[in-house]
Amino acid sequence: MKTPINRVVRILVSIDFATNFAFGSFAPVFAIFLTSKISGGNAESAGFAMAAYWLTKSLFQLPIAKFLDKTDGEKDDFYALIFGNLMGSIAIFLYGFATTTTHIYIIQAILGLSMAIAVPAWYGVFSRHIDRGRTSFEWSLESVFSIGVATAASGAIGGIVATHFGFNALFIGAGIIALCATFSMIFLQPYLIPKKDIKPVIPLVDEKGRQRDNI
Repeated sequence: MKTPINRVVRILVSIDFATNFAFGSFAPVFAIFLTSKISGGNAESAGFAMAAYWLTKSLFQLPIAKFLDKTDGEKDDFYALIFGNLMGSIAIFLYGFATTTTHIYIIQAILGLSMAIAVPAWYGVFSRHIDRGRTSFEWSLESVFSIGVATAASGAIGGIVATHFGFNALFIGAGIIALCATFSMIFLQPYLIPKKDIKPVIPLVDEKGRQRDNI
């Protein structure tokens, strides 16, 4: 009988499902929110809002990832996960107070920074805890369940909530889900790998691409 998926992978996939559900719930109606509720909001400002998120995330993610690789064990990844997701959760609530496009750009930049902190930390922990022989399956599990299913379900539910209860209710609900996902990360703490036990995720290879025996 095949060994079940280890607990760390299950926790990470579940947390990412909740996080993507929260963020995905308002993504399909974000442009409608911007044009109908925000002063000066239009298609152009929606594009700039998207740019603010991706530019901030792209600018900071690689330096943060490089820093996380240099520090001690998985504790830094753990704290980065909590801090990044907490920042993102707070940013979701801030949408309810936004009145101008400038507010939206700032919130989008905060979200971009939060993901620049959380994403490399999540990738690092997930990669180290993947079960041997299940690399493709467990990454696919993350892709299908935490991204595909979460985004599909949250998009539909988010549209219903925004239509029948309003955008504020949507942002409050999404923020609460994101906070719950953040607090759930405490379940990872007993499984964090100390620096002395960290091993290469990808086997070392020689100059011809062949795996070395002395690793």
